[in-house]
Amino acid sequence: MASKSKKAYDELIRRSKEDSLLGSCASLLGWDERTYMPKGGSAHRAEQFALLAGMIHEKATAPEIDELLSEAEGSDLVKDPRSAAAVNVREIRWNYDRIVRLPKKLVEELARVTTLAQPVWVEARAESDFEKFRPILEQIVQLKRQKAAALVNGEATYDALLEDYEPGATIEELTRVLGGLREELVPLVKEIVDSGRKPDASILTRDFPVDRQEAFGKAAASAIGFDFDRGRLDVTTHPFCTGIGPGDTRLTTRYNKNHFSEAFFGIMHEAGHGIYDQGTDDEQFGTPMGESVSLGIHESQSRMWENFVGRSAGFWSAFFPKAQEAFPEALGDVSQDAFLFSINFVRPSLIRVEADEATYNLHILLRFELEQALISGDLPPGDVPGAWNERFERYFGMRPPDDAQGCLQDIHWSFGSIGYFPTYSLGNLYAGQFFEQAQEDLGDLESQFAKGEFRPLKDWLTEKIHRQGMRFRAADLVREVTGKPLSHRPLMDHLKTKYSRLYGI
Repeated sequence: MASKSKKAYDELIRRSKEDSLLGSCASLLGWDERTYMPKGGSAHRAEQFALLAGMIHEKATAPEIDELLSEAEGSDLVKDPRSAAAVNVREIRWNYDRIVRLPKKLVEELARVTTLAQPVWVEARAESDFEKFRPILEQIVQLKRQKAAALVNGEATYDALLEDYEPGATIEELTRVLGGLREELVPLVKEIVDSGRKPDASILTRDFPVDRQEAFGKAAASAIGFDFDRGRLDVTTHPFCTGIGPGDTRLTTRYNKNHFSEAFFGIMHEAGHGIYDQGTDDEQFGTPMGESVSLGIHESQSRMWENFVGRSAGFWSAFFPKAQEAFPEALGDVSQDAFLFSINFVRPSLIRVEADEATYNLHILLRFELEQALISGDLPPGDVPGAWNERFERYFGMRPPDDAQGCLQDIHWSFGSIGYFPTYSLGNLYAGQFFEQAQEDLGDLESQFAKGEFRPLKDWLTEKIHRQGMRFRAADLVREVTGKPLSHRPLMDHLKTKYSRLYGI
């Protein structure tokens, strides 16, 4: 009996790894599409994606999977719920029971349409013309509603789509968490604005040659722990990181010669994702124990390296002299304190990826609300620009001047990632709690950063989070690492400490 169960488990793992190899082929095609593929290749690429999506879905929903799972689930292999075998069986079962409800034709059509949508979004954004994007967005929303309905007894619910990115998350929970965060953030932002103190933000809009930005960004990413022998950095319209597989993790960014922060903090953010991917167990690739916990936990790593490290005084004690050396014309007459203040300027802004730490989550709340309305049917896709602008004015006190700086600024809806945005705010919350615990365990991180020492934090994250695979769901991982349930308190403490120094509040 034991031998039969072991054979069933081994066959499950073989199939899981094979599916992941196909998935990595799709990831490589996706990276190429958003970096080097000529515009004319999108229709053919859509057919490639549809074929791969159908193949992966067919293999992952084969009836034999259910039989193999049943055999493994009744064995001693899963006796210890924290063992690799138990975790792999648990998560393969969860995924199987979920995706077996999705028709293969729907999976293929989603892959096809979202591939075609991305170059349409790029063109629409470049021309700031929502009407160019509207028809294909309507198709995507309809397909995502069909997916949600297939997953939850015929009802198109946003919760069903959240599960793609943050298993176990619900609208109710996120509304509570984000609402509580907003209640403390709004008065903090008001206090900062009322302080009357402002940095010289023009420092960041001087001339920063792109080739030197690339070299400086790669040096910073390498210093914090991203391994360029197992990764690379390229240019795209909207920055992303994709893990192709063991030894191959790809970062992207976009450069603006008159805006230092755009590329630099984009690189730091994506390097955080890349460090997570490089920190997982290569031997477990293709199994749940070799995958990240959730998008929220993944975002905690990118937001931590971008903000808790990359915008810290300690980091720039080590890197500002290097920045002045790289950009003598732009920074030669700038003090370290003035630079630090400029990269931590709190003000309402139009673009999410350029937002400061304090106002960032308001950008997420806006998208979270609009996505719910799109999936429920309360918001027709054609009405998105008006709804976006109305909410933006309510939250930020200003109105986007055009679609490119409004509802077309993010790529996510073009590849069907409805349900993704809330993970950014969850990532901020997770990052705050993990960083607080790392500080307790490792001592004064700020002084370590000032000496250019980032390895202790990286190794701590690798041990506590990256190498754990999917052993714990997100909420359980937070408790395991910090001994406490998720709270917005560590993030707020971090923000208040930082801004009290900068703004004297």
